[in-house]
Amino acid sequence: MDHDLESNKQNAIAFYRTAYLGDPSRAVKDYVGAEYIQHNPLVADGKQAFIDYFEEMARDYPDKSIEFVRAVAEDNLVALHTHQTWPGNEQYVTMDFFRFDHNGKIVEHWDSIQEVPSETKNGNPMY
Repeated sequence: MDHDLESNKQNAIAFYRTAYLGDPSRAVKDYVGAEYIQHNPLVADGKQAFIDYFEEMARDYPDKSIEFVRAVAEDNLVALHTHQTWPGNEQYVTMDFFRFDHNGKIVEHWDSIQEVPSETKNGNPMY
């Protein structure tokens, strides 16, 4: 089956932005399929666990922000490269991977996060 790669990229961004900025219930309702498998070790499997985690994050860190640097899609996967800014000007680079079902809904998630260093040995930026 062919996947609509551009649609999947836009839906991954909308899902992430909606949840990250404080409305995880809507994100799940609009963009998640019948199941939601989570690989982040800090979040349990399932839709409700995702909602609970992001509601707590919104409550505890309301002033965080996110910039979507790039999105890459292949087959049923979308990768997002983001820049997050947290209170105290903590900067993080994240890589999120989403698997889509045959209906174009997100059903699985992996991620990795790293603090943006003040300097690098190679002089290259994180993006």
